[in-house]
Amino acid sequence: MPEKSNIAPQNWPRLSRERLLELRICDLGLRIEGSPLVAPLKQLYRELEQKALRFRPHVWLSDEWFCPDGIPGFAIPFFLAHSRLRRLEREFMLEVEGGDRAWCLKLMRHETGHALLNAYRLDQRRDWKQAFGRPSTPYPDTYLPKPYSKRYVRNLPNWYAQSHPHEDWAETFAVWLNPRSDWQRRYRNWPALKKLHYVDELMNAIHDRPPRLRNRQTDTPVEKIRTTLREYYDDKIYRYGLDSPEFSDTDLRQLFSADPEYRGNEKASRYIRRHRRELLGIVERWTHEYRYRINEVINGMIKRCDEMQLHVVGSDDETRPELAACLTMLVMSKLHSGGFHIAL
Repeated sequence: MPEKSNIAPQNWPRLSRERLLELRICDLGLRIEGSPLVAPLKQLYRELEQKALRFRPHVWLSDEWFCPDGIPGFAIPFFLAHSRLRRLEREFMLEVEGGDRAWCLKLMRHETGHALLNAYRLDQRRDWKQAFGRPSTPYPDTYLPKPYSKRYVRNLPNWYAQSHPHEDWAETFAVWLNPRSDWQRRYRNWPALKKLHYVDELMNAIHDRPPRLRNRQTDTPVEKIRTTLREYYDDKIYRYGLDSPEFSDTDLRQLFSADPEYRGNEKASRYIRRHRRELLGIVERWTHEYRYRINEVINGMIKRCDEMQLHVVGSDDETRPELAACLTMLVMSKLHSGGFHIAL
């Protein structure tokens, strides 16, 4: 275990990348106060005030987004508290979960839904169970979403509302709280609208009541996380890599060719590298999958294309949409076979 750092918090942002990665997270001196998180938190509290809700969740920094059972508050990942840590997160994971204001607020509204449920113990109500299901249902390791179902709202990626009744509640609450969601029109003729009306009626009924739980407990606060930044990313990359979709040689042979007559054409691996950014954007937009997992599939394709000595066959106009369609198919196939591990 590394020794406690003697580097003052105001000095570590100037460290080299390698030295920074050796620091323990607890030694970074991170705080919400004075960080980029202040503005979205103020917006969240304004939205709660606009809905005349008395409840305000307490928040703390930890290693990921989560709301523990029995605690009327939620954790925010530490990397959102400093611009250099955001850049490091993007370097390793290709994206920053909650890294822009709109995404951050979506996650905050979702976690507030969990915290409010804890504070008022809403899942003990009979009408809540009728609307969302049995809260005692075990959380699955994976879930198989139905992308076109209209029984659930859409707030976070990967159709997260479908994973568990508590997530269905949190996602529905998040859409209801968002002042720009226009949920009555957006979900008109959807079965999910009934749940949104239930949230609206329930919040109107309890908005001025004091919470039943008012503790300010935390779980895994940042000041107690003794792993280094390097250890944190080694573990995170391993976990995300376990859930990446897989492809076969047959998929690649449908896109490219090893026939000697095409050896003069561009190598398939180089072609994929040239279009990596565009492919990531297209597949992410249509599947809502994490960029890291999509990129892992692309990296695997590049390596295998070299091993099979594959080259481009068709024109760019023919090959690009085929490659994007293949990647999208692989991710969607993952949705309907193995499912996705719950990441929140």
